Amino acid sequence: MVLVLLGVIGGAIGTTLTRQQGFYRETAERLWSRESVRDAMEVLSADIRGMSVPDTVRLRADSAIEFFATIGSSVVCQTVGNDVGLPSHHSSGNTLSAFQVVPDTGDLAVLYAQLASGAMDWEQHRISGFASRSLASSCPQSSGLSSQSELDAAERGFVVTLASPLRGVLRAGAPIRFLRRARYSLYRASDGDWYLGYRRCNTVGASSCGVIQPVSGSYRAYSPDPRATGLLFEYFDATGQRLGALDSPLGLARVDITARSESTAQTAAGARGSSISDSATLAVATRNGGR
Repeated sequence: MVLVLLGVIGGAIGTTLTRQQGFYRETAERLWSRESVRDAMEVLSADIRGMSVPDTVRLRADSAIEFFATIGSSVVCQTVGNDVGLPSHHSSGNTLSAFQVVPDTGDLAVLYAQLASGAMDWEQHRISGFASRSLASSCPQSSGLSSQSELDAAERGFVVTLASPLRGVLRAGAPIRFLRRARYSLYRASDGDWYLGYRRCNTVGASSCGVIQPVSGSYRAYSPDPRATGLLFEYFDATGQRLGALDSPLGLARVDITARSESTAQTAAGARGSSISDSATLAVATRNGGR
């Protein structure tokens, strides 16, 4: 009788534990599915909103977008030949230099300069070098953008070297932005699942991108049906009219992003169980000011 009772109790406990394990697995999958959608929206909205102007878009497809994203900004302290000195991150409590990632030779610098005609316009140059330098050499106190206390504290600024000579005149305090060409797309990985991927692309010329890196997922498989695909980009002008593939990118004012995650819960035995999915749609307005 004791053995029988122990067997019944043990079986009941085992069944309860199995059910609890299944519940926790499914809950974890649901949380992961929602997190995948949230990650996609956060990354894509930040970079798309950071586009300087719509003509930086190089590819508009239903499941992929390629554009120049802003990765940093600063102000000019001084110029020496092709070298442009930048201040430290902070000056008198103000943030003057801010970078998501450190610019390098694959990026662009866009500077607001005074042309020979006297007009102000943006110049675009490839970067041939970017380095941290002492504030005394990159942004002296005479520029008005550094303080003696920063110099005494041995703060460091930056120097960006341009690949081509400046056409206009850069004055102290002129804004400068750093751009990186990137492509986001829905792709199928070696495990058979679909993910949001990121590629860094060449700065100028025909598009040539590096190895794709996963950002988030997994998502539903690609489908030409906009109601079923895992990742969808839709493009609109300022009046809300949808832009076609042949329409000028200068008319781009909004990008709608739809992400549909999908994963499969596992049973206690490790078999594939029920499908778990989540979705979200976000409208992102682009910055339409001049570069």
